[in-house]
Amino acid sequence: MKKTLSLISQGLRYKLKIAFYLMSILPLLVLIYIVTNYILPQMGLKLDIVAVIIISLFISLNGFLLVKEIFDRIQSISNKAKLMAEADITRKIEISPQDEIDILGDTLNQLTQRIRSNMEELKSYGDKTAEINVAIQKRVLVLSGLLQISSLISQGAHLDDILNLVTEKAKLLANSELAYLLFREEDSKNFYVKIADGINAASFLNIRIEPKDELLQRILKTYRPLVLDKENVSKDLVGTLSDKFGIKNAILLPVYVRKEIFAILGVGNNRQDFVYQKDDLELLDVFAKQVAIAIENDFLVHRLEQLEIKDALTGLYNKTFICNRLDEEIQRAIIYQRPCAFILFNIDDFQEFQQNFGFLQAEAVLKKVAFLIKNSVSEIDRVGRTGDNEFAVVLPEKNKRNAYRIAEEIRKKIEEVFQSEPQINKRITISGGVSENPLDGTTAEELISKATDLLKTAKIKGKNQILV
Repeated sequence: MKKTLSLISQGLRYKLKIAFYLMSILPLLVLIYIVTNYILPQMGLKLDIVAVIIISLFISLNGFLLVKEIFDRIQSISNKAKLMAEADITRKIEISPQDEIDILGDTLNQLTQRIRSNMEELKSYGDKTAEINVAIQKRVLVLSGLLQISSLISQGAHLDDILNLVTEKAKLLANSELAYLLFREEDSKNFYVKIADGINAASFLNIRIEPKDELLQRILKTYRPLVLDKENVSKDLVGTLSDKFGIKNAILLPVYVRKEIFAILGVGNNRQDFVYQKDDLELLDVFAKQVAIAIENDFLVHRLEQLEIKDALTGLYNKTFICNRLDEEIQRAIIYQRPCAFILFNIDDFQEFQQNFGFLQAEAVLKKVAFLIKNSVSEIDRVGRTGDNEFAVVLPEKNKRNAYRIAEEIRKKIEEVFQSEPQINKRITISGGVSENPLDGTTAEELISKATDLLKTAKIKGKNQILV
């Protein structure tokens, strides 16, 4: 390219020199001839002199025309080259290969064509880059959603909160207009919509799908995701989707918990001629697995709660243990014809105390009351925390009179301990109800119910008292 331009430059200089010589040397010779032969001798002009002048003028005029033509062509190429330089690469220089100027035009045309080709290639790369950016954004969205879901699971959030977030994030994928989660009903093979996100989502919460439904049968039989779109058409299934959810296209992914389909995650839309991509299915499958983890974690948490017998704050037994232990003591009392009593305590105005002084001081009160109750009963008695500010005592081998005496001693002790508080609204008192087997019932449920009723009555009558 550089060599070609150098040759062009040399050729132009050569022609310009010839033109210059033609224009300048001949008129100069004529002028010398006239001056030396006619002006100096002071003679008039002759015919041969006129001829020489005309011939000289003709040659000079042709020289000027030649130069004009060269410069006109150069100017034309320069103007078009300027437009090309201003990004008008659609232009083309018309040439007829004759001399170096035409070679220059041809070179500029080649350069323009190469630039045009490079521009098209850059546009192609731009389109591919846009596609890659979309794919990256989709994966960033998925990763962000997964991190939020994982955070809720690790924090022990409520299952419904986790499932709501999963459904919300799933709706953002695969051009979905609706996302929903079908759960299997307890003691049944039917599935119902537990959570939905999208237009008119609330209306889908009453939908039930029975095992005989073709949509559910297909998933339960194959244990594989179900895809319905332009390329995967089934009139029966599409009809079910349209009737129940009002959508044409859908992906339904089974959620496995302990090798069984416990739920189904579904998304869908109403787009014409829509086709799901492979990565749509893969990304949604990740969310389905998150649902499975959340459900399994919820099972484990509830199982752990059932296995635990102690309250974390006070160290007393929890409600489950107290109820079970009361049932055992009642059965033993019936067999050996011995009494068994039950006391239920409740701290007076505890909610108001908590609002006034905060959770930390409220927890300190709960611990102190728990300690006082536990240290007021015998080793065979069992003390538990059965509610936020509620405590229970199981008293084997004791009748209602004995239980009332113990409950009254506990009430007085707590009143005395907190009486020293300088602020009146920090002086804690408790109320209670006492029940006995078999006078008030022969099951734990009956004794607890009786004690609860007596406790409510004590609150109504002015608090800080024990009723039997």
